[in-house]
Amino acid sequence: MQNERRASAYTVRNYRHALTLFGGFLRGHLGSEPDAKALSSLKTRDFRAFLASRHRDDLDAATLRLDLSAIRSFYRYWDRQGVLSAAALSALKSPKKRQVLPRPVSALDAEKLLGLTTADESDPGWIRARDKALFTLLFGAGLRISEALGLDWDVGGTHLRIDGKGGKTRDVPLLPAVLDAIDIYRQAVETEAPHLTLGDPPRPLFYGVRGGRLSPTVAQARMRRLRAQLGLDDTATPHALRHAFATELLAGGADLRVIQELLGHASLASTQRYTAVDPDRLAQAHRFAHPRSGSRPRGS
Repeated sequence: MQNERRASAYTVRNYRHALTLFGGFLRGHLGSEPDAKALSSLKTRDFRAFLASRHRDDLDAATLRLDLSAIRSFYRYWDRQGVLSAAALSALKSPKKRQVLPRPVSALDAEKLLGLTTADESDPGWIRARDKALFTLLFGAGLRISEALGLDWDVGGTHLRIDGKGGKTRDVPLLPAVLDAIDIYRQAVETEAPHLTLGDPPRPLFYGVRGGRLSPTVAQARMRRLRAQLGLDDTATPHALRHAFATELLAGGADLRVIQELLGHASLASTQRYTAVDPDRLAQAHRFAHPRSGSRPRGS
């Protein structure tokens, strides 16, 4: 598998573990050591019984999908070799992924996070300015963390051209606060760490301490540090700032289709999951907008 699919060592290890568990289950399920004939004779109900046994261990759907993926890969390989038949697996559906609604940080908490980025004087000034610029960009423009970290040093103008998921390109306007934070960060790098920008282009906009492009792992760690200082939930992640961007736009009266374009979503359903507006704000908007509420200005 590692050679054929160039799978990571992590994936290979997980698949090996899943297949070991599957083999142990079959020894008890069949009452003997499974050979090629027994493996080819398994029915869909046998695979379901294995998944049910794993489900009783209180495992989540993601782990069950990994187990099933490992088994399918094993059978597909030996099916191509003419040793096993994978027919019984074709009727087996993967456990459904649980749809967890995103939880945006509030606008107030987002502002607190942005303010705190520059407060810790134990970090070099350019790193504090970098964190503020990055998180201001996520909250102010709704970028994915991968999109933000993929930007280059020479990016400029009041709009960004983003090549998003699925090859979808979009133009994203930048607020003055975002532009100011990026300019302050650039100036800090040029003053305190000019060696970072000496590499061959394209040079990253957001640098790590060793001079390479800042990694998502480091950005997430920086956010964990900030939210711990503020006592925020674990849901306060870099990606939650993107959710907050969408939620605040909707609460401010922006059209859902416009928000969809700004986020780069292929479907409106994805955008709707991002825009969790506080019920009180929805009620306020409803009272103002509905003609029977008594709060809507006459003639509008």
